[in-house]
Amino acid sequence: MERRVFPEGEDGIGKDGGRPFEDLRWSRFKHFAPAEMFTVVGEHLFPFLRTLGGDGSTYAQHMKDARFTIPTPALLAKVVDLLDEVPMEERDTKGDLYEYMLGKIASAGQNGQFRTPRHIIRLMVELTAPQPTDVICDPACGTAGFLVAAGEYLRERHPNLLHDAKLREHFHHGLFHGFDFDNTMLRIGSMNMLLHGVENPDIRYRDSLAQEHGGEEEKYTLVLANPPFAGSLDYENTAKDLLQIVKTKKTELLFLALFLRLLKPGGRAAVIVPDGVLFGSSKAHKELRRMLVEEQKLDAVVKLPGGVFRPYAGVSTAILLFTKTNSGGTDHVWFYDVAADGWSLDDKRTPLLTEDKLGPTPAAPLTEEEHGKNNLPGVLARRAERDAAERDRPRTAQSFCVPKADIAAEGYDLSLNRYKEVVHEAVEHRAPKEILADLSKLEEEIQRGMKELEGMLG
Repeated sequence: MERRVFPEGEDGIGKDGGRPFEDLRWSRFKHFAPAEMFTVVGEHLFPFLRTLGGDGSTYAQHMKDARFTIPTPALLAKVVDLLDEVPMEERDTKGDLYEYMLGKIASAGQNGQFRTPRHIIRLMVELTAPQPTDVICDPACGTAGFLVAAGEYLRERHPNLLHDAKLREHFHHGLFHGFDFDNTMLRIGSMNMLLHGVENPDIRYRDSLAQEHGGEEEKYTLVLANPPFAGSLDYENTAKDLLQIVKTKKTELLFLALFLRLLKPGGRAAVIVPDGVLFGSSKAHKELRRMLVEEQKLDAVVKLPGGVFRPYAGVSTAILLFTKTNSGGTDHVWFYDVAADGWSLDDKRTPLLTEDKLGPTPAAPLTEEEHGKNNLPGVLARRAERDAAERDRPRTAQSFCVPKADIAAEGYDLSLNRYKEVVHEAVEHRAPKEILADLSKLEEEIQRGMKELEGMLG
């Protein structure tokens, strides 16, 4: 077996043809002197990272400008000591560490983008159940959270996936696609995918709303996304093929048009939209909702609680699930009103339950009281009954189905409150004669009391 080496540096590291990769395993590297660590990382590791994946890979493209910015050997040594305390044996641990770092640096961006909570991402992945043969796209991928979660889902649900040569090749080179127009996000997203075991994902620069989509049209079988909303574009800066679907300047509507453009017939989507998309009264809002209901197959509207994206944004949102058919197919639309997602809905977003009872697929079953703090498992359980028991559930319940005809009659309004019925508590009223009799007795008691008081005073 050929011994791979780093190229020799000017400082002499890499003598005799370069330092072998084996010498740079963590178990040995962590014992280097701080100055030697600093040289290895700055002059050998970073140049290597810029070429990882091959010259033609999107990873190498995004990493070409990566720079080592830890200022001193002593600080690097301290970082190494801290990292050495973290158990790194599993891919999940490295990914969790990276996700934790992302959570610490995440903030709302200038274009309205912000990090989607991992449990909401996982819920959307569970609802769409990715398959090993899917071609998945997130046209506003950011840190690639949706793509990472889809990859982890596939590893869990299809443990033999990577044992099949054809499926393994597809997993590493053809399954995952993400676009963004922020170069920093592209670099972070590429690294995130690499740490989660995907060798060469298609993570690339693309202004999804501005560029024409000739090469991307009907290319994907699954779209998972939380696109930026509350933005506005000029018509001249918007892709003409999107304006052909819906003429609007609003980014949240243009992204929905984009998803329809990208999906193959039969492809499905789970995407987050602001509440305004569900009930907006403009011509563009109504037409896009009509298209989803009449021309495609709108499967579900899952309303999320208002604080789910705090502290970055307090906007109310919902998850839309639909299938592209180009021939209709909507019969009933399933609605679910998520009141609690397992975390407090204030800016602190503290967990309300123990870790084993959080998320859409908790490790331990929930009691009825605990379900009141985490509705996400209930979403999955009731979704499985969408075409059965859910059809008969009353509209006073947390979830229910609405026939397409009712939605059309409401002008294709998709807001849950339009169809939800409020439970009025039954109040028992006494007969008027009984109330009058009690009032008469009360009057007699008052008069008797007054006479007794007069006697005491007289």
